[in-house]
Amino acid sequence: MQRLVYLFIALLSVTALNAQTISIEEYVNTYKEIAIKEMIRTGVPASITLAQGIVETESGNSKLVKKSNNHFGIKCKETWTGPSVSHDDDAPGECFRKYENAEQSYVDHSDFLRTRKHYNFLFSLDPADYKAWAYGLKKAGYATNPAYPQMLIKYIEKYNLNDYSLIALGKKKAEEPILAKTEQPVVVQQTFAVEPQQQVQTTSVAVVEEVKKPVVNYPTGEFKINETKVVYATKGTSFLAIAQQHNVQLKWLFDFNDLKETEVLEKDQLIYLQRKRRVGANQFHVVASGETLYDIAQVQGIRLDALMQLNQIPSNQQPAPGQQLYLQSPAPAAPKLLTVVNTKEGSELIITK
Repeated sequence: MQRLVYLFIALLSVTALNAQTISIEEYVNTYKEIAIKEMIRTGVPASITLAQGIVETESGNSKLVKKSNNHFGIKCKETWTGPSVSHDDDAPGECFRKYENAEQSYVDHSDFLRTRKHYNFLFSLDPADYKAWAYGLKKAGYATNPAYPQMLIKYIEKYNLNDYSLIALGKKKAEEPILAKTEQPVVVQQTFAVEPQQQVQTTSVAVVEEVKKPVVNYPTGEFKINETKVVYATKGTSFLAIAQQHNVQLKWLFDFNDLKETEVLEKDQLIYLQRKRRVGANQFHVVASGETLYDIAQVQGIRLDALMQLNQIPSNQQPAPGQQLYLQSPAPAAPKLLTVVNTKEGSELIITK
């Protein structure tokens, strides 16, 4: 009986440990030394390595990293002969590399970039130029998300990750403190349309983080996002013309894009020619200022209802800027939401939990 009690306590401890989450700062502090050492060994910038680790593992909290120590989402590929795990990604039950510890994953990530021809051009770039590396990784095909470079750059700049590259290059002393930037909330003055014959002069936005929306230049013609066929069409384009040009039934075109039937596009936007997936190609998306759930669903190639379900967001609600939305697995908690509250003074846009 005593043994059973001890076993039960041990199981509870393991469960509690697995349930713990770590912050981005904790992730960086845990793995910064490995990233610096790998940069010295192979030339892969420590800033890029840490930013990719944050994005690919949800700062060390993803299911994949917990069961495989795989910090960079590297799949088995045809040359891999080591241990592996099955994980749902672009398709159910895909093969991912498994490591004994995090350092093995970091070493394999460096070697993965260093030994593949399509990444060779990266090593001719300035290792301190993290923006060139971020866009170079996207160009080489590391990720399908068109906003992947902006995601890396955001974390590098917010958490001063380039300082670790400078340490590896001998341009900064390791004992100098490296602190994450503190971002102050901003107040934005806007005008909102309300009921007829009412005019709100200003709207105060309380504690809303300003997050710039990345500028993406989509190719002309048909291409793919999240393995789904899509085109970028301009305002005023006829839906019937799009349907006929790409041999898609008109009613399905509206269904694929979560749209009500209408004649022409009301704005420039992505139009999917196939049904979007229920999960994204990336693990999460950071909400930009002015970006709606619909915008995010289109940019990520994920169904709107699936996006809402994964993140526990009710109908007619919008997430606040700076919130991290989950695209592949259920979020541990709902994000903070934006709510318009009508008062005597006008309408106030606030953040609610």
